[in-house]
Amino acid sequence: MNAKPTNEKPKSRLGKRVIFSVLLLLIIICAYVLLKKPQADKDIVSSAGYSTVATTKAIADGKALSAVYCKSCHMYPEPSLINKAKWKNVFPQMGLRLGIKQHRGESYMGSLRGTDLVVPSKPAMNDEQWQHIIDFYIAAAPEHLSSQSRSIPITRQLPFFNIIASPAKFSAPKVLATYVKIDTTVKPARIFVANSLKNQLLLLDQHLKVIDSIATNGPVVDMSFYKGDMLVCTIGKELGANSDKLGNVYRLHVSHSGKLNFDAKPMFSNLARPVQVLAADINGDSYTDYLLCEFGSLKGDLCWMENKHNGSFTKHVISDLPGAIKAYVEYAPGKKLPDLWVMFAQGEEGIYHFINKGDGHFEKQQILRFPAVYGSSYFELTDVNRDGYKDIVYTCGDNGNASLVLKPYHGVYVYVNDTHGRYTKQFFYPINGCYKAIALDFDNDGKVDLATASLFTDARQPEEGFVYLHNTGGEHFKPYAMPRDTAFERAVTLDAGDLNGDGKPDLLIGNAYFDIGPFGYHIKEPLFYLLKNTTK
Repeated sequence: MNAKPTNEKPKSRLGKRVIFSVLLLLIIICAYVLLKKPQADKDIVSSAGYSTVATTKAIADGKALSAVYCKSCHMYPEPSLINKAKWKNVFPQMGLRLGIKQHRGESYMGSLRGTDLVVPSKPAMNDEQWQHIIDFYIAAAPEHLSSQSRSIPITRQLPFFNIIASPAKFSAPKVLATYVKIDTTVKPARIFVANSLKNQLLLLDQHLKVIDSIATNGPVVDMSFYKGDMLVCTIGKELGANSDKLGNVYRLHVSHSGKLNFDAKPMFSNLARPVQVLAADINGDSYTDYLLCEFGSLKGDLCWMENKHNGSFTKHVISDLPGAIKAYVEYAPGKKLPDLWVMFAQGEEGIYHFINKGDGHFEKQQILRFPAVYGSSYFELTDVNRDGYKDIVYTCGDNGNASLVLKPYHGVYVYVNDTHGRYTKQFFYPINGCYKAIALDFDNDGKVDLATASLFTDARQPEEGFVYLHNTGGEHFKPYAMPRDTAFERAVTLDAGDLNGDGKPDLLIGNAYFDIGPFGYHIKEPLFYLLKNTTK
């Protein structure tokens, strides 16, 4: 049969117009639904007792009650720390901890993931008292948090580093490097990278050539290098919060040719989401013990494994608080036994000094304390102002919780030691989702610079993924970031070390990228970036 193109074209155009109109309508409807979501949230929460107009007395009573109950587990949370909408997400989790399983038609059960929460059998207060606390926070909290206050904007260039992406075969629409390390315990230095979407640990040389790789039983989150011994810490089967005890610590062997091999059995197993393993002689008997940060979820602990000299270890719990995330072993002047400096990042957030009293006993001393919504993520002990006393560089930015919102207090802080062990905030630079900071003199000018990595960044500010704060003197830092054409938005971690032996610290960044756009852009990003120090 002969075609009739002159008759078919108008119909074809009409069909296309209809299809285009339908698609446009669908987009408008979707946009309307998304924009109306806050209103929908209001409709939902109003059924749970949030729409009632509270009296002045109820708000005052709620404030007084909050001062008693809301600091029983952690630092008192001021209403101004998050907005009204996010407080509504927090109430169920806080209520469960107080024995409140439901409130005015809203069930709180299931708001916390995991099986290790023991809900008190009897509520700590009656229904009206709990409502008063809710009334107080909803009345006092802002509708929206303030925006970041940056006195100096971030410059989108890195004049101090040469940016080198990981080999092309490690680029993908989804990449996650949960651990990176410039290993300078050997010459020439080498690189370890955890490719956690494939549960794989990579060993590369200084030219980024793969020497070997080995499969792991979960995401690698830490390694310990001590007197030629290497340990690898896996957090469990998944990174997210859970009650599982599937974490392990394995001894890793590297042959002269670079072949990787694990011991047949883990050194430590059945751990509650361990995030750090640290080797040290804790009790002074000349045998190597191990400190473990079991972050856990609702339960966890800081513990040390005592070496019994026969291949076995005995576990000693130093603190049963969850959230131990970063620890340092420090020897005070004149002491033979090491003290511990530890940051907790779950609930009772803060930095603590554990004074070693001998026989495996420690005296806990609070150094800095932070509200539970801060999302403490990392700290370093280092002499920032070069006065001979170690200061504290602290980051907060973990934002994967009920209070998920951009927070103006997320970023990197410097707390200066007054030479008597008291620490005062001297510097703060706001960075959304800040996850780690390394304090080093990168350009050899006698001043300590700060290199930061951030995971929960603002999508409108991809430069926050890596920020290099160049110390220009005193308390002043000038911020730099990746150039705009760099395929990079956020990072899980970073490390510093002299990779090529030129006496200058380089940087290694563990990327976190997921192409989850609704239209499937299929954009690939590198698994990691090497920043080679180019300063004179």
